[in-house]
Amino acid sequence: MGNAPELIVMLTHNDLTVHNAYDIFDQCRNSRAKFWGFKEEPLPLEQMKKLFRYMKSCGKTTFLEVVAYSEKECIDGAKKAVDCNCDFLLGTTFSDSINEFCRLNHIKYMPFVGKITGRPSVLDGTVKDMIQEAKTYIAKGVYGIDLLGYRYTGDATRLNREFVASVHAPVCIAGSVNSYERLTELKSIAPWAFTIGGAFFENKFDGSFQEQIDKVCEYVNQ
Repeated sequence: MGNAPELIVMLTHNDLTVHNAYDIFDQCRNSRAKFWGFKEEPLPLEQMKKLFRYMKSCGKTTFLEVVAYSEKECIDGAKKAVDCNCDFLLGTTFSDSINEFCRLNHIKYMPFVGKITGRPSVLDGTVKDMIQEAKTYIAKGVYGIDLLGYRYTGDATRLNREFVASVHAPVCIAGSVNSYERLTELKSIAPWAFTIGGAFFENKFDGSFQEQIDKVCEYVNQ
């Protein structure tokens, strides 16, 4: 794509939304990050809606990432994204029913590819198969792909590089971006976006939550 990748700040740790997500966003709403989101579990729906409303009122682009594998759970997650008036649905195992549901409700859909298990999720599969899978979904009209690159059981750097080069749609590298070394890789690979959640809670970028966000934004834009 050529541009610096966008940071999506995820108010999540170990693939679950933190209970004080609203307060953290409130403290960091003036940070450099424009993209914000969290997971479908475990906050009650009304709290999710309230936080997404607040994000939107601050001019943020909003993301709900659903870590679910059965079609029913995935559809339930997509319905939450609609209820919350999100801009993007990240994750879910692809199905035509979710794709159509997102299209009808004007939500940009970016499903997972590969074989995904567990929570926190782990990615398995071949690079070739994942690229082919992505191309199939894009042909069906999804906006882009949510790639659990650094959760891959194989060579993550190779997967991320070949995938982004081969898939001509927005790619979000999600999960375990937790070092400047990985940020440097992402700058050279140039996906559309990447998520950071747990690394901020674990202070991997050294500073307050907002300081870490701004450091990452500054670093990828250098």
